[in-house]
Amino acid sequence: MIRVNGPGRLPTAHPPLPASHPAAHPPLPVLRPRRLFFAGEAIVDVIMRVPVLPPRGGDILATSADVAAGGGFNVMAAAARQGLPVLYAGGHGTGPWGDLVRAALAAEGIGLLLPPDPVRDTGFDVALVESDAERTFITSLGAESARGPGTWDTVRPVPGDAVYVSGYGLVPPESGAALGAWAAALPPGVLLFLDLGPLVAQIPAPVLDPVLARCDWLSVNAREAALLDGTAQADDTAQPDGTTQPDGTTQPDGTTQPDGTTQPDGTTLPDGTTLPDGTTLPDGTARPAMDTDPVAAADSQLARRLLLARGVRAGVIVRDGPAGCFLAERPLPADGSPGAPDAPDAPSGVAAVSAGVAHIPAPIVEAVDTTGAGDAHSGVFLASLADGLSPADAARRANAAAALAVTRPGPATGPTRAELDAWLAEIDV
Repeated sequence: MIRVNGPGRLPTAHPPLPASHPAAHPPLPVLRPRRLFFAGEAIVDVIMRVPVLPPRGGDILATSADVAAGGGFNVMAAAARQGLPVLYAGGHGTGPWGDLVRAALAAEGIGLLLPPDPVRDTGFDVALVESDAERTFITSLGAESARGPGTWDTVRPVPGDAVYVSGYGLVPPESGAALGAWAAALPPGVLLFLDLGPLVAQIPAPVLDPVLARCDWLSVNAREAALLDGTAQADDTAQPDGTTQPDGTTQPDGTTQPDGTTQPDGTTLPDGTTLPDGTTLPDGTARPAMDTDPVAAADSQLARRLLLARGVRAGVIVRDGPAGCFLAERPLPADGSPGAPDAPDAPSGVAAVSAGVAHIPAPIVEAVDTTGAGDAHSGVFLASLADGLSPADAARRANAAAALAVTRPGPATGPTRAELDAWLAEIDV
């Protein structure tokens, strides 16, 4: 556990970086961060589990409800539980929501850089979790987003640190522009990890583009990647070619159903048991390999196009739920000049599905609650880089953490290092 002696005190669990470390030779991205500055938003999740979403203008009784720290807290908790020192650089308010978030941060050993906002309370969201574990959010921002120009100047990561920025923080007109300008100007040797989130289409281009050009790792789910790439509409309607909808109701081959139970080969799985490539379906048939799966091919090409077109310096992760993720990594030649995307070194269980992109499958689980799965993935990916894992191995471990997290109800269900190690040994992935 990280021990921090009050707000603004930096944990120093790792020794100074050696001269051979990539952070000592900018502009190469940091390959092994020693500390994480979280420049996102920790809010409160009001979680309601419902059989289905109510119709417009209707109502429905929740089967259960919980209140817990969420939002960016999930990422921080996931990273801290893997042993990465974490500092919360975002805002937090005065009131019951702020008290709840601060107590949760303290329980995870996460330090605070800023004092509470004396006027506003921390924001919250209502998370509706359906019986198939899908979730829908409505968010009300609070003190975590109330920051004007220059307020990020007091947050000063140094070479060897990692910084996490959420797309949620880039949306508000005033505070988003301030955060974007700060992130785009981070000094060389600081790893910038950008997780765009579902509001990517609402981030103004003048704010987003400089951050994308500076970021070292971009993490998005398949829908967010399509929105960023321009192959999806922000309102989840049909794609420009009229064939694929980003809400998952129609895949390029026209076979996947809205409830997610039919795969591209037309084989229906039991509810909640989507299988990655290379496995056998319950009826004994084999799912197509990812290199012949049109949906997987589309996702892999999204990752490659984002890497090429958006100027991301190290790599792009496209998270694809139960199917795992796609990793596009830009190799770094010895002279430090940008290289062409190429397939990363693939550990066991990783298949290259197109030039420059590796598909990394996830363990098969029955999902209970997918809230915070992407957050667990991001936090464990960064912690795994800090442990010295390759990006492909870090993504593999992050896939496993996200899979384990969705088997548990609640938002911040990322496993500890010991839990994840034991589960990986048990399933032998």
